[in-house]
Amino acid sequence: MPSILLINGPNLNLLGTREPHLYGATTLRHVEENSKAVAASYGIDLETFQSNHEGHIIDRIHSGRDRIDVIIINPGALTHTSVGVRDALVGVCIPFIEVHITNVHAREPFRHHSYLSDKASAILVGLGTYGYEAAIQHAARNLIQGN
Repeated sequence: MPSILLINGPNLNLLGTREPHLYGATTLRHVEENSKAVAASYGIDLETFQSNHEGHIIDRIHSGRDRIDVIIINPGALTHTSVGVRDALVGVCIPFIEVHITNVHAREPFRHHSYLSDKASAILVGLGTYGYEAAIQHAARNLIQGN
C-alpha cells in the first residue's frame, strides 16, 4: 500500500485558534482526520506528525526512509529558517510537497523565501486547509497513476 507522511511544523498545533483571520477555524485534528480519509479513498496509508521542535521533525523525516513514498510538509516558520529540514528532506530521497495555508508571498517579506521550495516536487500556497487535500490528490495521482 502506498504511504504518505504528513508533517506539520511549529505552531500548527494551534490551528483553529491561532490568528483565525489568517488560518481559519479548522483545527489540526480535523486537518489530520480529513487527510487520512482522503488518502484512504485512494488506497493510501497516511501517517501524521506535528512538532514544535526542529530536531523532532528531522528525526521523523529520517524515520520515513525506505518506507514512505511521499512527504507532505507544512514546515511553518521552519520554511524560512531551517537548512536542517531541507537537508533531511533531500537526504532521504523521498519526494515532498510543500504546503502553506496562507499565501506566504502576500505576507511579510521574510516569509517570501523558502529553504525547501527549490527541492519540492510541488508547492501549494494560499488554499487554506484545502491545500492538504489538494496535496494528497496530487500525490495520489503520481503514486497510483504514475503521472
